[in-house]
Amino acid sequence: MGDVVSTHLDEGRRQHIAEKTGKVLGEFCRCYKEQYGVALFNSVRYEIEGNGGPQAQLLHRKVPLEDHVIYSGNLFQYIEENKKWRNRFCVVPHNYGLVLYENKLAYERDLQPRVLVNSAGYKILTSVDQYLELVNSSLPGVTPKSGHSPILKCPTDFPLILWHPYARHYYFCVMTGKEQEKWRAVFQDCVRHCNNGISEDSKVEAPAFTDAVRMYRQSKEQYGTWDMLCGNETQVLSNLVMEELLPELRTTIGPRLKGKAQERQRTWIQISDAVYRMVYEQTKAQYDAAMAKCEQERPQMESTIRTDMDQIITSKEHLASKIRAFVLPKAEVCVRNHVQPYISSILEALMTPTSQGFAEVREVFFKEVTDMNMNIVNEGGLEKLAEYMEKLSHLAFHPVKMQSCYEKMDQLKLEGLQQRFDVSSTSVFKQRAQIHMRQQMDDAVHTFETLLHQELGKLQGKDDLCKSIQRILERVLKKYDYDSSTVRKKFFREALLQITIPFLLKKLAPTCKGELAKFQELIFEDFASFILVENTYEEVVLQSVMKDIMQAVKEAAVQRKHNLYRDSMVMHNSDPNLHLLGEGIPIDWGEEYSGQPEAELAADKRRRAKQVVSVIQDDEGVLPYEVGTEALLQPSSPEPREPEEPDPGVPPSSPDGVEEIREALAKESLRDGVKVEERLTNGTDATQESSTTKEVTESVPGDVPPQGPASEGDGEHRATPASPVPGAEVPSGAGVQHAAPASPMPASPVPGADVPSGASVQHTTPPSPKPRADVPSEARVPHATPASPAPGAETPSPSAGTACHQPSDKETGEEVAPPGGECSPPQPAGTTESSEGVQTEF
Repeated sequence: MGDVVSTHLDEGRRQHIAEKTGKVLGEFCRCYKEQYGVALFNSVRYEIEGNGGPQAQLLHRKVPLEDHVIYSGNLFQYIEENKKWRNRFCVVPHNYGLVLYENKLAYERDLQPRVLVNSAGYKILTSVDQYLELVNSSLPGVTPKSGHSPILKCPTDFPLILWHPYARHYYFCVMTGKEQEKWRAVFQDCVRHCNNGISEDSKVEAPAFTDAVRMYRQSKEQYGTWDMLCGNETQVLSNLVMEELLPELRTTIGPRLKGKAQERQRTWIQISDAVYRMVYEQTKAQYDAAMAKCEQERPQMESTIRTDMDQIITSKEHLASKIRAFVLPKAEVCVRNHVQPYISSILEALMTPTSQGFAEVREVFFKEVTDMNMNIVNEGGLEKLAEYMEKLSHLAFHPVKMQSCYEKMDQLKLEGLQQRFDVSSTSVFKQRAQIHMRQQMDDAVHTFETLLHQELGKLQGKDDLCKSIQRILERVLKKYDYDSSTVRKKFFREALLQITIPFLLKKLAPTCKGELAKFQELIFEDFASFILVENTYEEVVLQSVMKDIMQAVKEAAVQRKHNLYRDSMVMHNSDPNLHLLGEGIPIDWGEEYSGQPEAELAADKRRRAKQVVSVIQDDEGVLPYEVGTEALLQPSSPEPREPEEPDPGVPPSSPDGVEEIREALAKESLRDGVKVEERLTNGTDATQESSTTKEVTESVPGDVPPQGPASEGDGEHRATPASPVPGAEVPSGAGVQHAAPASPMPASPVPGADVPSGASVQHTTPPSPKPRADVPSEARVPHATPASPAPGAETPSPSAGTACHQPSDKETGEEVAPPGGECSPPQPAGTTESSEGVQTEF
């Protein structure tokens, strides 16, 4: 923490922050304990009585992305400490964290990443003006005068900024608009996934937590949707504390900030981030203690529930009848006058973009399978089928291909209804619908590949295969239509309740809430942990509007609006054997149908234990701003300063400042169209125009050319050594999985683009009179020991800078691994951050 931040966060203010955090968490934990008993009762009752909805027709994959990498590539990151732009290799693992490495070789050698980001709560901005507008509003009264330099300058016209209302901001940029759109889609996928951080598999903890948050906010007269209900439980609670704490700090600290407007804004961002981390650490400890206490009491509570279930239900129904007699007449009047006239308008606003999005999911799935079938007709063979199916199996997690589906929800606007019903933002509904879209796509893909895998043994030739694919596609699309209708109707009902119920509670609070205390005496003391007056009151209010909501959704289905099925159309056990197939071992298309001999498969499996393949595979040009060799050999070294004189013993570094980046762009444009030779991994030579791309089968990376940057995107990636998502498993020992080649795309030297190994591409590097150091050929193949090359590799001595350099935090301001001969992979626990921005929890 810098001196300026420490000045404003002295010991007295830190103590005040800790006390305020403790007070908020104390009130929340009381709500959580109450809601935990109610959620446990509801869970046990549901387990005993059962009341499931329609059976899903599509299969559900249990572990969709285990040991896979979503995307990886190069981009520039702005380092606030030295005000420099640095080239970074970004990896998005299966847990959707953002992991930034010094360069690609540092990632392949399993070295310490520079930055780990959990993107929950962030917004992705593609304009500096958008960012400056948010920054100016975060500190009222502090706005730079026109003509003065803004808080951030971007060297290209394609920035990517991660903005958070409380935590640290992250600044990136790329060279082209196409790259910007691609990274934006990837980042938005990360935000969407991390925002949905509370596991729905938990039938007790999750509802108890969300209800406790809602009850706490309602106790503060805060009704309606909340944008910052995103991330895991600790992040949500930290946002809850910061929502109350930050305005107070802004009032006391804001006027005391000194310097120009830009400096004051920058200091305020650093202070906010420092406070957020303090709150996060205290929140995590206090919430974990509350959870442990509830878990300890759970066996006794569950035993009481199972023993006295009938009596608890009878007692609750008696309480509900009394509250209903008191509340329902007032609630029905309120619904009739203030809610009922607007239900159809809200539903129509929700249905149009949502149904368009699900229709686009269907279209994308149909197109991908049809294209695969046509390619099999032209090429034939099970090996080609395996390649295409390996790629198709991860279609739902391809951010770029799914973007056309997600974009449909951008049309969602509630207009005047948003102010009437106190809906702060529609982002809650957009992200929820997008998550449903991704799930339905993955279910359709998984069902298709399961049915196709079952049919393969019965087919006699290519014609049979193509006919079978078409028949299975039509079968899966029918199942998708039914399931998507069911999912959408449920989503519409939930969204309508989420919009109208807080409005009704707020309207009824003055006349009803004060009278609820008298109903407490109707609850037996032994059952007080499982029946709450407040929850029963909300259930009565819900019942008052539920009939109108159900009727509105039913009428939309009867009118066949947006391809919704009627409730009477129920498909029961239409395919009883299908769900039995889904419980089998996951299909590995690459291993079963690769056509390799058994001995080669065994060797390939050993390589798979160390690497995985990126889901997104691009075959575009390499970055013109690839990092220099000195960065490759010293990934943990401090950020270099600009040397006054070139050192003859050090290879050239990557361009850092604005001018250097622009020079690299200019030089890149002069080099377009030049033929270069590159040594392929199988030892042969090939030449290829830099403006063309070639689709090739994935292979293990081979020699690194002694000159020019290492070719990016060889299609093989290892599991990330650290998980930025709290509680996520750290992938280790993951296998190399060979995916099918990506579809041909227009070639261009786009920054961060991946190139399949074996494809020749033009290499461009900043000019330098100094020779580049040779990199051992084995250095690019990772081994079991993270920082050790393969036996026989010519590894330079530690004095030359190739050993894992561990500078002190005084040199870099970063936390570094413990001293030793090897670089230990980072641990997922902890919430520390270096001056570089290394963080493991956020």
